[in-house]
Amino acid sequence: MDNVQSILNNYYNEYDEDGRLEKDKAHSIEFITTTKYIEQYLNEGDKILEIGAGTGRYTLYYAKKGFGAGTGRYSVALAEEGFDVTAVELVKHNLGILKSKNSSVKAYQGNALKLKRFEDNTFDITLSLGPLYHLFTEEDVNKAVSEAIRVTKPGGKIFFAYITNEAVIFNDGLKKGHLKEIEEMCDDNFKVPNIPEEIFAVRYIKDFNKPMSNYKNIKKLKELATDGIAGGIGAIYVNELSDEEFKIWINYHLATCEREDLMGCSNHILYIAEKI
Repeated sequence: MDNVQSILNNYYNEYDEDGRLEKDKAHSIEFITTTKYIEQYLNEGDKILEIGAGTGRYTLYYAKKGFGAGTGRYSVALAEEGFDVTAVELVKHNLGILKSKNSSVKAYQGNALKLKRFEDNTFDITLSLGPLYHLFTEEDVNKAVSEAIRVTKPGGKIFFAYITNEAVIFNDGLKKGHLKEIEEMCDDNFKVPNIPEEIFAVRYIKDFNKPMSNYKNIKKLKELATDGIAGGIGAIYVNELSDEEFKIWINYHLATCEREDLMGCSNHILYIAEKI
């Protein structure tokens, strides 16, 4: 884990994580979709934990809405009205940016594999929108999922995001012109290997769902593509849309993002569960 943390520190020290979700139309779709689905389950007074909060894009967004967990497009912070906001981030660079934005958010450095700071059944909403991107063994994934479940109240909702195998094929292979290198590193079925030096862990949808079904204290509510084809090979076309056309694309995406036959084309998948 120390080697992985060192790799992540080096990566995020140079990468603009703070601007990733809003740098263009295509990138904004992930944020638009994720917040729409989170808000379906939010209630006033909810306690929210974001694990792997990054620079706080979601954390501060909900703090400023009065819910709790991002950089925030809303101008009025309502966290003082009884909403409880907590964020945990592994990378010191990201944590520093997060802490500089909103003192009402309780932000800590911590590891998704061991949330020892928090007691069982503490949070109404738990967001794990980044940790699975950087967990390379099933053992570590199990630890992260189990800890997210543990700190969530019965009846609470847990949101897990993960990266698809095809995100690498479409982005690094097609868009960046590295298909030959991708072929050399993959198996005959073009399954991308998960190794820390590649920064991101990727998964087939079926391979993520199979172990998730073994947890007896959660039930799956929904699973969806958060950016769809626009996150990969469609980005160049989406970014050329007018504002009016982009609204139509968003309507299309939100109407179809839960379709199983389309999900595999997305860079990111959101898995929503309820603790029982």
